[in-house]
Amino acid sequence: TEQGARRLAKWRHMLGDCSSDFKSYWRHWPHKVKNRVRKGIPDEVRGLVWPLLSGGRDLMVQNPGVYEQLMLYEPSNSEMDIVRDLNRTFPGHIYYRQRHGPGQRSLYNVLKAYSVYDRDVGYVQGMGFLTGILLLYMGEEDAFWTLVALLKGAVHEPLEGLYSEGLPRLSKCLYQFQGLLASEVPALAEHLSEEAIVPTMYCSQWFITVFATTLPFSCLLRIWDIFLLEGMKIVFRVGLELMRCEKEALMPLRFEKLVQALSSKRRDLAKYYGSLDAFLQRALRIPVTSRLQKLSEEYDQHREE
Repeated sequence: TEQGARRLAKWRHMLGDCSSDFKSYWRHWPHKVKNRVRKGIPDEVRGLVWPLLSGGRDLMVQNPGVYEQLMLYEPSNSEMDIVRDLNRTFPGHIYYRQRHGPGQRSLYNVLKAYSVYDRDVGYVQGMGFLTGILLLYMGEEDAFWTLVALLKGAVHEPLEGLYSEGLPRLSKCLYQFQGLLASEVPALAEHLSEEAIVPTMYCSQWFITVFATTLPFSCLLRIWDIFLLEGMKIVFRVGLELMRCEKEALMPLRFEKLVQALSSKRRDLAKYYGSLDAFLQRALRIPVTSRLQKLSEEYDQHREE
């Protein structure tokens, strides 16, 4: 489309000739970059932009040869677990469908390298979905360092607590989500609580895979554009917006049907909004920044008590 071509031209201009061109543009016009990311990064340049936004490209440049060393020469305790899960990662996607095909091989290589790089976290199944999305747009080395940037927190709060022993970051996210739901969609929050439904039962996957197992690809990629720039806030916003637009359908349901509906794969967001853009605009308008901070402090306080 003409609009798509214009958008791509703007992005090519922002990207310039090398990553330092883009970084300098980003430093000078952060709002412009943010607005354009929120409107969707053109598919043709996602593979360039994602590693730049996440800090993965910087790590790759600073660590030449490290990925190859980890992937080829270091043994990992997680190899069997990784192989076992390969067929469960995006089984419907053409790139990962073929057993031992190129998609599964790349997935194995990156996850194996990460399990050696960070032996404390090693390998946890949700990481396969993050890696699987990255590999659709970039080579193994870029995907590996982007995964490191996300889990170790090159730009945002590290995600490793979603996967490490005891899942500390996940517990906090679920606590924060429950608090936000109570203030954003109080009637539904009360209904869930009356039916004894807690966030662990339906939204752990939203956080662990950043919606990879919940939303259709077209929507997922737009959320990932924003996630790589703005961090976990978008997961809360989209989760709240999903609850808000499904509220009428969820209110009459009882425990079993509720759990089923809440944890199902969402096929068609446009039916509530007419367009994906409208859905995301609504989600992005939900103010969460200061409330997340407050809920985080509250959670830490409860933990200390």
